[in-house]
Amino acid sequence: MPTAFRDRTEAGRLLAERLGVYAGRPDVLVLALPRGGVPVAYEVAKALDAPLDVFVVRKLGVPGHEELAMGAIASGGVMALNDDLVQALHIPHRLIEAVAARELVELERRERVYRDDRPMPDVHGRTVILVDDGLATGSTMRAAVAGLRRLGPARIVVAVPTAVPSTCEEFRHEADECVCDITPEPFHAVGLWYEDFSQTTDDEVRDLLERSAVPASAATGYHEEPM
Repeated sequence: MPTAFRDRTEAGRLLAERLGVYAGRPDVLVLALPRGGVPVAYEVAKALDAPLDVFVVRKLGVPGHEELAMGAIASGGVMALNDDLVQALHIPHRLIEAVAARELVELERRERVYRDDRPMPDVHGRTVILVDDGLATGSTMRAAVAGLRRLGPARIVVAVPTAVPSTCEEFRHEADECVCDITPEPFHAVGLWYEDFSQTTDDEVRDLLERSAVPASAATGYHEEPM
């Protein structure tokens, strides 16, 4: 099975070509899902001349069945629950709070590592492009969209280099727009479509965020041209 992308950098450059309509717009903000989405998003943000930041999401797994997401917490102190699942499994609120508290520790750790004391940009009224390195089940991205929606952006665009065809189609309804560069069948796994799918480290995330140099005016919605 041939790979589609050499690495996340190449995937980001190719994905950016599909997002050209957003280039140079002052309302656009690119948010990456760490860690693997950051190298992809860095290339997208650079091509679109848009600020880059991260949107940290931690899945809330059902105790004993952690792969099953009963919800998620995200940057900005947002919690999104799968109400149907919570009700179907009769999961008590105290259990949800306990799991959320545990995941919040890791979310806050990642926020500190990636941002230091820099606040998350204000997304209210902006066009936000949410980027990851691929979509299989889409559970993490789904939580990100739900969490971000509560922060009041004008438009949410999900953008990934590769995705399961059905998952990509689902996000066309869950987000305002979904851009998937390739949707191969059979899909199997995101990593199969990359020649190099090595794990992105915290240090690499920090380096890319520092190199992107989010303008100080990003929080106000204005955009400065790079020097």
